[in-house]
Amino acid sequence: MKMNFTRRTLMALTVVAIAAPVYAADKVNLRLSTPASETDQRSVALAEVFAPAVAEFATYEPHYNGSLIAQNSELEAIASGDLEMSITSAQELAQFFPEFSIFATGYVHQNAAHQVDVFNDPLMEPFKQKVEDELGVKLLAVMYLGQRHVNLRQTKDELAVMTPEDLAGINLRMPGTDAWQFLGKALGANPTPMAFTEVYTALQTGSVDGQDNPLPTVVDAKFYEVTNQIALTSHLVDLNYVAFSKSVWDGLSADQQAAVKAAAEAAAESGRQKQLEKEESLVAFLKEQGMEIYKPDLNAFRKHVQGQYAGSELAASWPEGVLDRINALGN
Repeated sequence: MKMNFTRRTLMALTVVAIAAPVYAADKVNLRLSTPASETDQRSVALAEVFAPAVAEFATYEPHYNGSLIAQNSELEAIASGDLEMSITSAQELAQFFPEFSIFATGYVHQNAAHQVDVFNDPLMEPFKQKVEDELGVKLLAVMYLGQRHVNLRQTKDELAVMTPEDLAGINLRMPGTDAWQFLGKALGANPTPMAFTEVYTALQTGSVDGQDNPLPTVVDAKFYEVTNQIALTSHLVDLNYVAFSKSVWDGLSADQQAAVKAAAEAAAESGRQKQLEKEESLVAFLKEQGMEIYKPDLNAFRKHVQGQYAGSELAASWPEGVLDRINALGN
């Protein structure tokens, strides 16, 4: 049975779960639970880069496909002392701390490098500290997952998407939650909720004009067979955080702590570069399939989308001034 955790309960659990000090002769066991597969770029990066870097004092024990802890329960497991590591999203953290929703919002992160700049900037310190203090979770690094773009049936001659106004009247399939539907409207489109399994047929028949997903999904789902263009809107630059047990962290020596953090950052950078290379290669592949791929006016999109969020219920939890500070770190 899944427990419902309040912040007070989580704080209590964090205290109870404080681990015994890690002595020099012992190796700490670092179990990671993730819903991702063994071949996922995040899993590969941690196994190939993180694990060897901490092998002198830690044993890395990954569990894939949600086989150890159920998806979306990993943070609770770390808080209760039942898990040492996970890969978590801003959306998951927002379930405990609503202000984290800013990092899962359209046009907040501009690209992979901007994600790193934001994560390492002092503006993130209150966010990180709150997660440590109230959840017992230390966020070590940010992992780049890719960028979502607008993929349409129309050719560029029929419809060139350069600004949000160009998407007026376009039925764009978006995931069905309120947050996703809000983003679709903010982009200027008519968002259409639809199960992912139905999207290919809907594009094929014209039930929808387009869909939004990262390039790897466009290729894996073969959406390029039933669409003609991709406007590289980059409206959501998705991320995960490497999450680590604060109680285990506190039991490490200063040198071990530094090694764990450096290893997490190196793993994130390795995965980041591989994902960027994959995206670049997929642009070439999709062009070979006859797709028209181009970059719209991103400043126009960013200004419009952020304007839609300003004053909305979705932005009510964002700390004052943080969005401006994030934007200032970009280009």
